[in-house]
Amino acid sequence: MTFRRKLLAVFSLTVFLSVAAVAWLVSVMTRRAFDKADNDRTAALVTQFQREFERQGAEVVHRVEAVAASDAVTRMATMLNRTSTDSSGYFELAKSLADGYQLDFLEFVDARGNIISSAQWSAKFGYPETAFENLSSSDKQPAFLKQEELQDSTALGLFAVHASHVGDRPIYVIGGRRLDKNFLSGLVSPSDSRALLYQNRGDRFSSDLLVDTSSGNTPTPGMRPADKLAPIIQAVRQHNQEMAAVIHWSGDQADDELFHAVPLRGNGSDRPLLGILLVGNSRRSYVELKRYIRDTALAVGGGGIVLAIFLSGWAAARVTRRVEQLASAAQEVTAGNWHARVEASGGDEIAQLAESFNRMTAELLNQKERLVQAERVAAWRELARRLAHELKNPLFPLQLTVENLLRARQDSNQFDEVFRESARTLLAEIANLKGIIGRFSEFSKMPQPQLQNVQVNDILRAVAHLFQAQLHAPGRPPIASHLDLDDELGTIAADPELLHRALSNLVLNAMDAMPDGGALTLRSRREDGKIIIEVADTGSGLTPEECERIFTPYYTSKQHGTGLGLAIVQSVVSDHSGRIGVQSQPGRGTKFIIELPRNPDTLRSVPAPSEVSQSNDWT
Repeated sequence: MTFRRKLLAVFSLTVFLSVAAVAWLVSVMTRRAFDKADNDRTAALVTQFQREFERQGAEVVHRVEAVAASDAVTRMATMLNRTSTDSSGYFELAKSLADGYQLDFLEFVDARGNIISSAQWSAKFGYPETAFENLSSSDKQPAFLKQEELQDSTALGLFAVHASHVGDRPIYVIGGRRLDKNFLSGLVSPSDSRALLYQNRGDRFSSDLLVDTSSGNTPTPGMRPADKLAPIIQAVRQHNQEMAAVIHWSGDQADDELFHAVPLRGNGSDRPLLGILLVGNSRRSYVELKRYIRDTALAVGGGGIVLAIFLSGWAAARVTRRVEQLASAAQEVTAGNWHARVEASGGDEIAQLAESFNRMTAELLNQKERLVQAERVAAWRELARRLAHELKNPLFPLQLTVENLLRARQDSNQFDEVFRESARTLLAEIANLKGIIGRFSEFSKMPQPQLQNVQVNDILRAVAHLFQAQLHAPGRPPIASHLDLDDELGTIAADPELLHRALSNLVLNAMDAMPDGGALTLRSRREDGKIIIEVADTGSGLTPEECERIFTPYYTSKQHGTGLGLAIVQSVVSDHSGRIGVQSQPGRGTKFIIELPRNPDTLRSVPAPSEVSQSNDWT
């Protein structure tokens, strides 16, 4: 990435992170402010509901007391205290008094708990009133919630009990008002809030039991189905405590409402859950504000990025031009142009850097000439040293052989025998000299690979077959061989003869590392579009220093090695655009790993695979 693009990235990232941080902070603060406002509005609406509950409860108590003190009830109580009086004559009295005193529910119950008259269900006449454990204890108590059984349904109401004490047997007046749309309408709520009442009846949620001021006694299905309120109502019924949840009415978040569900309990020792007050607060204003913040942040961020582009362009024109010149000159030096120079103008740090660069290139030219000369001298010295070392070993036996011939010449009796033995020695050492010269010549002119389609597994099998006899040779500990080949390896573009020789050299090194026997493993596999070849042994292993230098020409740890075998293997792998590495620890064996590319483009232009040579010319 160029310096100009880095400036652009830095400016853009700075603007983006700044705008994103501000937008996130504003969103968090806005959400907290709206949550606090929702909680405050809910608390205010619940408090208002409690006040309205207490106000209407006091009114219900007042109306029930008025009914109990009315002349009609007093006459009824007086007549019923007579033992011979029949109560059936007061069958319609409760209904007429309920209409007169504006009560939705009204019943008269005698001292034994039997219903004398019922305004909401006339057929209950004569039946016992089972909703109260003890009517006398409810007398003159504050208003309470009660679920009233009607002829075809139930209703939730606010009730009060008052006794008319005329004679020895009191008459109990039970009256109340229904908690319905009219009751909820008395709650003055903000425009984006509303109150709903659910009558807790039955084990399952029913939309018929939900009272909504916006749609009558039950909510209208359609855009806002009441069934979406079922989870929060079920949660209140299960845990019997206040709950809060966001209700998603549609795919638009602006239609969401945050509902607080407040349980309403009845009177009695167990205080049953009779109803649930649902206070909903619309989240439209919050969602619209959040969208406005997001759109503003995107607009500001986009404008900031555009501004960053212009700023980075201006900065690049004023600051990076000379830096780019320095980078271009450095690339020329890397490409081999040691005469590259940079114009040094001004007195700032970049001008000083340009002057230093010019001095550096001039010094590099001088050092390059000296280094070339030194490398040439060192190369010739190293070659001479290696040749002298290799040639010294066979020259000493040659000298001894000639001296033996001279001494044998003086003794004519043994001359023929000594001559024959010396001739064999001379020929063997001359052959050794020719081999040394041949190996040096071979390393100096490695042939270029002749690529063709090659099955790597076939080469590995051929190498394993070639050394099978030597692995189990008589007189030496056996070496077990294992082939772990990937059958779906496919073909690669390679020179089969060079690859065969390289693998043979690695196998010979592995055998030399296991004089006491062991295991040799040849493995092939695929990895990330490459072919992996492994040659592993369980021999003596290598030290970290030996692993670093093992591919260096002329480096060897063997007594009679030339140090060229692994250097030639590395040259073959490199000519195939591959890599070779070694993994080893002393006493734990050695593993050579070869990575070869599949070269799919090359495969289309090379001939079909031919039979792999099983010869072994390298040692």
